[in-house]
Amino acid sequence: MFEHTSRYYALDTDVYKSPDGSEIKYAKRRFLPQGESLPLLVEVIVSGSDRLDIISDSTLGDAEQYWRICDANNVMDPSCLLYPGLRLRIPAAQY
Repeated sequence: MFEHTSRYYALDTDVYKSPDGSEIKYAKRRFLPQGESLPLLVEVIVSGSDRLDIISDSTLGDAEQYWRICDANNVMDPSCLLYPGLRLRIPAAQY
């Protein structure tokens, strides 16, 4: 259902049966992991010109893996991680 690099890849799926009898397959809810429990690759100090996709690309090798940085820092909104001087936990990739 999802690519192996997606944050939703490991989620279980279920089927909703609508009143008319049709079935709709969906991914179950994803709960954020405890960021401190994720293995640390490196820490990065945010500068004024940083973007999360660029940080993700330079540290994890893939700009679309920014969500791993969000998980490691216990946030759902990526914009919360772009304050200059903030120390970001960059997790080791776990596929």
